[in-house]
Amino acid sequence: MNGFRPTKGETDANGQLIEDRKYTSKDFDRKMVITNRTEQVAKYVSDYLKRNQERFNKTIIFCEDIDHAERMRTALVNENSDLVSQDSRYVMKITGDDNEGKAQLSNFEDVTSKYPVLVTTSKLLTTGVNVKTCKLIVLDQNINSMTEFKQIIGRGTRLDESHGKSFFTIMDFKGASRLFADPEFDGEPVDAIDDNDGTGIDFGGGSRPHKKGPDDPGNGGGTVGEEPKKYLVNNKKVKIINSQAEYLDADGKLVTTSLRDYTKKNVLGQYATLDEFIKRWRESDNKQALLDDMEEHGIFYKEIIDDEKLNDLDPFDLLVHLAYNQKPLSKSERVANVRKSGLLDKYQGEARKILEALLDKYKNDGIADLENRQTLNLPEFEKFGGPVKIIVKIFGGKKQYQDAVSEVKEKIYS
Repeated sequence: MNGFRPTKGETDANGQLIEDRKYTSKDFDRKMVITNRTEQVAKYVSDYLKRNQERFNKTIIFCEDIDHAERMRTALVNENSDLVSQDSRYVMKITGDDNEGKAQLSNFEDVTSKYPVLVTTSKLLTTGVNVKTCKLIVLDQNINSMTEFKQIIGRGTRLDESHGKSFFTIMDFKGASRLFADPEFDGEPVDAIDDNDGTGIDFGGGSRPHKKGPDDPGNGGGTVGEEPKKYLVNNKKVKIINSQAEYLDADGKLVTTSLRDYTKKNVLGQYATLDEFIKRWRESDNKQALLDDMEEHGIFYKEIIDDEKLNDLDPFDLLVHLAYNQKPLSKSERVANVRKSGLLDKYQGEARKILEALLDKYKNDGIADLENRQTLNLPEFEKFGGPVKIIVKIFGGKKQYQDAVSEVKEKIYS
């Protein structure tokens, strides 16, 4: 959202006349609260985690103040109600005024603790907190201080490969990542109080002084009868108008590129030729595991498929088209080729129907559903008696079932 300008005489949700001027990202959530914008940010973050099957990756969302952090928490709860219903700690606000949230801080830092997962804050987590497994930092906060910026991204830069963290992602909604390109940015995170503005709060058990900042009780709200500190506007159309990928190169310089170009570069970095790529693909017994490994190395096929609405394209086809200029086939075309090949004629009765159903799952959802035996627990397979009956009685055992699935996979990509 580039900006917002009220109509002449427009009042906010509290009946306050809105000053007639253009409000930009510097004003959002400080002077101008647009509830639909908060909801859009929460949706974008949640969709990203869902799309990448990373819903239990620990995430910190940095907000402007306590009020913003609470609104963001509510929006994230609404976007993730399925997991919140299992454990309310899935989404939590950890701010200076929130004793319940602060009580969960040690669990958030603990690499063995599942919850909390999505944490909203403003200043409390900038210093003195070490969340080793935090894989996503979301910036919905105006940041102009280099010290504070380094404190915040320091929550993510500590890698921990023993717990599956070999990289981290920063998602920026207010342009704070421009500071990566600042000559003063040397790449090293700091963990100190910003003495100029007093915004840091150490909550890590150290002996640093507690300086009162905007995340402390008393700074996030008002008393009855006070003039509202912010304009509150509802029911405005908000959309993401542009997105781009940025990464730090080997020299620590910020490089801006399209997801397509970045992904192509990384595919070719791993597989210099089409033959190398196809050889590795064919050798892999678990295609989804291979794709997951590629993603760990910056091959962001999911984002491209989602952003460009290429849901009927197999990641294999996307990548060989992107990197080697090969004509892609849709998943529908690949399924049709399997059915025309006569492979399914080898199987009779329920066995054939099950393979047909698995092909439909592949066409609709992707290769992971074909490879994962847990797919047999889904409702469409209940009529066949469940996983045990399917594998043992219908196919004659685990090996026979796996061989049948492997044949189908081989034919899909032949």
